[in-house]
Amino acid sequence: MTKPQKAKGKSKTAKAAVGNDNDLRPWLKNYPVDVDWHQEFEKRPMTDLLDDAVKEHGDKTFLSFMGKKYTYKEVGEMADKAAKGFQDMGIKKGSKVALCLPNSPFYVASYYGALKAGATVVNMNPLYAKNELEHLIQDSDAEAVVTLDMESIYPKFGDLVGKDDNKLKKIVTCSLSEALPFPKNYLFGLKTWLDKVFKGSKMAPEAKQFKAKLPKDDSHTTFGKLLKNDGKFKPVTIDPENDIAVLQYTGGTTGLPKGAMLTHANLYVNTQQTKAWFDMGTGNEKAATGEKKQDQVLAVLPFFHVFAMTAEMNLSIAIGAELNMKPRFELKDTIKTIHKDKPTIFAGVPAIYKAIADDPSLSKYDLSSLKYCISGGAPLSDELKKDFEGKTGCVLFEGYGLSETSPMATANPLKGLQKANSIGLPAPGTEVRIRDPEFPTKDQPVNVKGEICLRGPQLMKGYWKRDDATKEAIDKDGFFHTGDIGYIDDDGFVFIVDRIKDMIITNGYNVYPRNIEDALAQNHSISEVLVIGVPDDKRGEVAKAFIVMKPGEKEPSVDEVKTFLKDKLSPIEMPKQFEFRKELPKTLIGKPDRKALAEEEKAKREAAANENKGGSDAAPTTLRKRNANRFGM
Repeated sequence: MTKPQKAKGKSKTAKAAVGNDNDLRPWLKNYPVDVDWHQEFEKRPMTDLLDDAVKEHGDKTFLSFMGKKYTYKEVGEMADKAAKGFQDMGIKKGSKVALCLPNSPFYVASYYGALKAGATVVNMNPLYAKNELEHLIQDSDAEAVVTLDMESIYPKFGDLVGKDDNKLKKIVTCSLSEALPFPKNYLFGLKTWLDKVFKGSKMAPEAKQFKAKLPKDDSHTTFGKLLKNDGKFKPVTIDPENDIAVLQYTGGTTGLPKGAMLTHANLYVNTQQTKAWFDMGTGNEKAATGEKKQDQVLAVLPFFHVFAMTAEMNLSIAIGAELNMKPRFELKDTIKTIHKDKPTIFAGVPAIYKAIADDPSLSKYDLSSLKYCISGGAPLSDELKKDFEGKTGCVLFEGYGLSETSPMATANPLKGLQKANSIGLPAPGTEVRIRDPEFPTKDQPVNVKGEICLRGPQLMKGYWKRDDATKEAIDKDGFFHTGDIGYIDDDGFVFIVDRIKDMIITNGYNVYPRNIEDALAQNHSISEVLVIGVPDDKRGEVAKAFIVMKPGEKEPSVDEVKTFLKDKLSPIEMPKQFEFRKELPKTLIGKPDRKALAEEEKAKREAAANENKGGSDAAPTTLRKRNANRFGM
């Protein structure tokens, strides 16, 4: 293995010049006293993270899944055997291994087994359509895929092996009964489990066909057979700064996602940055023996999402926590699990925290074990933060990051100065600049809006096979242009206004959907709101608001909504269209899906145009935002 290297917050020269550079780093004067922005982090292989935890916490519980528990030592042995199994099937350094799995012991063992074999993990969402997964297999050059033996998932890969347009050679199938404890694997029933995983999805399998028929050939094997060896894999030398640990695909404006190349150093450092920021390695209390009490992380977000991969799985390992895995978020199950299992750490999106806070039976349960709840993926309103904290007693704080930053880039302090609606301060060693969108190398002064740009040891190596996109996204100074519009205030706190690609251009003026959403959210009868731009013959684009009312609340008239907004928005910001819905489309992790909503609207316009014009012309599409094609989020 390579000798660990240090990841520095800044060079020695830069560190010496801090006194003259506070204008560019205003956060330094308000940085948490127990966190050093200048601290150095070792750049190590991700495999060291698990190996170190196995040595230190071997007999402690690591994974808890549907009642079955695994120690750190047991998971370490599973990962070693998976590494040997991968190598035996031809996986070597630089090979790509795709993981298309829900949260389960299979994912954790396969993830670290692939890394130990020298491979790169390619994260895939099991709910993706066949054509989407086929594109990822082709683009990533994946040689093997680990997935479930379900009829609703396996066929998406089954006929891809051996095709001329990809490199897929092996499919490893996992049977969920192997991960369940006896007698639950028989009595509980796989159909019940699958219903939990895919509830509300078209992929929910019929009972008679939940298990796929698998070919008996050399291109297929089972997870059990993958692990049927002595675990003595051939050690691989890893260059942490250059070798890619994970290809994390992120959506693009063209509809085809790009793979963010996250190196071992990117992920290892970001895990340590997260650990240092939250200072979570000591546990809440001392056990009766006098030892520190083990933390427990309740994981309901999917590990194939970068937020969960770092804030749930990898952080758990870094702090020696128990990782209580759930296949998906279910409100009642989550509340009951917190009451019964007493987790101390929880990660979610605002929609999850709102569901918990609004549950009418919440007072019947004890959620006092929670000490940190991490929110990401969507804006966290100050109202929701106060409501959740008041009802649970837990500290709820917002972080910010992207697939390209592993993902944590900023977070709110747990103590000291805090600011409502801010995404917080930069993580240790992370630079944040606000750049003029018209002149991308020009820094904006404090309190002036511009594009949020990031630089730090957690920033990706680049986009896989996309040098053009990499050069557009990362400038000559090493700053990643996020596509988010925001500003830094006098105290160094970062605020997001909106995304460049979501910005609406009305009569040449910039209109930010988030401003409108925040204004509508002040109406306490409204549960959720999402605003998008729609074409307008006179103005180019106008804002359209989609509103979900709280249960039992009457839908107001459009005039009533406009009256409510009159003193909160300028005339140019006032939505020209309103639509009331029972629910908004959501992503798998539960955040409102603006892209899906825009696609629905586009399809409706095109259908109307075809009907009115006999199908000869399509309706005009949304105007392209300046620079929108630069970003892959």
